[in-house]
Amino acid sequence: MTINTREKKTLRQIAHHLATVIIVGDQGVTEGVLTETDRALKDHELIKVRLAIGDRETRTAAGAQIAASCNAEIVQRIGKILILFRSNPRANPKLSNIQRFS
Repeated sequence: MTINTREKKTLRQIAHHLATVIIVGDQGVTEGVLTETDRALKDHELIKVRLAIGDRETRTAAGAQIAASCNAEIVQRIGKILILFRSNPRANPKLSNIQRFS
């Protein structure tokens, strides 16, 4: 699943107003984090993740691990904030950030 530049721009505009849904702490990427991220992507399609990890390289690796494990696309990474997208064709219109804000 690859999204083009125009789609990324639209997704970044939608995600700007979203609150952080997942916070990854000092323990790093755990099974619980992956489970909740997968559930959030299923419900909302577009989510913000805060990587509260001090080391930049560790943050980058953690973000890539989360995206790969959840079959998600990284839309944007700024500092400790990561925006993830995974399309769900049967998403609930009341929960989907894409359908609510498009």
